[in-house]
Amino acid sequence: MDPIFQSLQTVVDRYDELNEQLADPDVAGDGQQYMALLKEAGEMCETVAVYTHYKQVMQGISDAEDMLDDAEMAPLAKEDLNTLKPEKIELEDQLKILMLPKDPNDDKNIIMEIRGAAGGDESSLFAADLLDMYRRYAEKQRWAVSIIDETITEVGGYKEVAIMITGDNVYSKLKFESGAHRVQRVPSTETQGRVHTSTATVGVMPEFEEIDFELAESDLEEEFFRSGGAGGQNVNKVSTAVRLVHKPTGIMVKMQEERTQIKNRDKARKLLASRVYDFYAQQNEAEYAEKRKSAVGTGDRSERIRTYNYPQNRVTDHRIGLTLNKLDRIMNGELGEIVDALVIANQTAKLAELNQA
Repeated sequence: MDPIFQSLQTVVDRYDELNEQLADPDVAGDGQQYMALLKEAGEMCETVAVYTHYKQVMQGISDAEDMLDDAEMAPLAKEDLNTLKPEKIELEDQLKILMLPKDPNDDKNIIMEIRGAAGGDESSLFAADLLDMYRRYAEKQRWAVSIIDETITEVGGYKEVAIMITGDNVYSKLKFESGAHRVQRVPSTETQGRVHTSTATVGVMPEFEEIDFELAESDLEEEFFRSGGAGGQNVNKVSTAVRLVHKPTGIMVKMQEERTQIKNRDKARKLLASRVYDFYAQQNEAEYAEKRKSAVGTGDRSERIRTYNYPQNRVTDHRIGLTLNKLDRIMNGELGEIVDALVIANQTAKLAELNQA
């Protein structure tokens, strides 16, 4: 039997144990413990349901095979086998995916940073277009989007913008968006109709609370200063803006969006924690990539992952060789087909690696 299926009964046993604990009044009275157990049980629920159905199908196959020697029942048994055997294969594939090691960050909210890169003003405008695309996709997923920090260019684009996206399983769907996004189109400033190529980079980082990733106070350098933006007399006369530097990496965050020093500091720490974690994660990923590179790449911002060709209404994801002639719809937030294809490619790569082990 496949090792994956040998461990499925362990999952079922743990699921039953969790449900017994959740029914215990003492556990129900401890809100924190109860929520932790409820979350763990929820993560197992689909696997247990599929495995339960799989065992029913296997029993059905066994019963049908037993009836093949009965001349009267054989035709009905063959019909059942023609239905149950393909279903068995589908359920086995589904269970293998469900039993793959899960990314512990998949259910987290994210901080996404979009920066104009090569191409001057056009790259900043494309960065703004990408922001709109992700906002529309988030709206379709019923997620919430808020701007953390932004630097707007004179032409109305973004030199850089950092946003937080909150909702169910945000990181699991958007973690493959990290990388360089290339656009091919005629800029609004182009007078002779020539197609230009520009790029913007996207970085996706899971949101971390202090309990997940702690910034040591001794590693931080903190400075407060007056905000230079709009917002009234209080913003400009009181030192509400915050600059935080993580000394070991040199990563710096400046925050002046909020009206109070405390709120700006909280936002700055959250953004800094995610950036520092991402910095170390990228280093680890680079070392891992030397041994094996998955179908969806490393997530490095310098890696070109996708091209948006406006003249041909075409989007190509270079990591998985996917080309869609529906750029207009994708820029309107219809990213589902690309997101699903990337998730499947990643799962397929993990399955292949597991089978080779």
